[in-house]
Amino acid sequence: MTSAPKAGIVVVGSLNADLTIYCDRLPQPGETVHGNGFAVNPGGKSANQAVAASKLGGQVSLIGAVGDDPNGTMLLDSTASAGVNVSRVRRSDAATGVAVISVDASGENSIIISAGANGTLRPADVTPDAFQDAAVVCLCLEVETDTVIAAAQAGHDAGATVLLNLSPYAEVPELLAGLSDVLLVNAHEASLFLGSEADVPDADAEAEAWEPVRSQFADRGLQRVLVTLGAQGSVVLDSLARGAEDQITRIAPTRVSAVDTTGAGDAFTGAVAARLAAGESLADAAAFASVAAALAATKKGTQAAYPTIADVEKLRDA
Repeated sequence: MTSAPKAGIVVVGSLNADLTIYCDRLPQPGETVHGNGFAVNPGGKSANQAVAASKLGGQVSLIGAVGDDPNGTMLLDSTASAGVNVSRVRRSDAATGVAVISVDASGENSIIISAGANGTLRPADVTPDAFQDAAVVCLCLEVETDTVIAAAQAGHDAGATVLLNLSPYAEVPELLAGLSDVLLVNAHEASLFLGSEADVPDADAEAEAWEPVRSQFADRGLQRVLVTLGAQGSVVLDSLARGAEDQITRIAPTRVSAVDTTGAGDAFTGAVAARLAAGESLADAAAFASVAAALAATKKGTQAAYPTIADVEKLRDA
């Protein structure tokens, strides 16, 4: 009897309380501006990605750490209510991580994070049994690099697709790059990763302009890369695609009126993870994720703003 393919998603990383102030414009250095609203919401890149993937049909478990405080309780309740298995989120003696966020009238934001309990997540928290049913392992860099490497190794050993969101940007050890099946970056992160030889095209460039970038990533051992371009969509660089014409795919943006772009990138990542776990190609997953991320930007906050499959399909069919 042939066993059913694995379909689980394991997200390893951060959970933060988002302290968000809304304002007409973001302050310049040394400047004070008036806010016009304040909210405390559940966030953190990994918690956001887990919730996004779960709301889009994924079978998701989250590995992380929160403090034994009200913010930690809020985060556990929020992720669990979205259908995420939080049994491997550990309570820490450190306070729950915090993100201080400013959002302007156009939906753009600036973010400062304090790791708190996220900084206590260790390789010992990442045990092989957590990955037995994983089709996709979703990682970011809001926790210690050795923990991210341990999770990537566990996912690799389990035969899962390891999806690394290179955010917030940091140097990637060769071991971690080698364990990553899909790298997700924005254009700035792509430029930083590739270094001085990189010539990342403008966001509105045609697909063929991305060929040198695809080649440079492949030379670094990264065969499948997603580059997000904000309001200009994204580019799929898949050096494992059979035909040369399929190795670069330009994903058109989904046009919406943005209210708050905070967490839209996490919605994109979670959506990609959900569709890869469902067996879709990288290009198809990115096209689906483009719609999910756009919908997330039409509401304030992060997790509460994330769409369901029905929401995405409704907009795709419009």
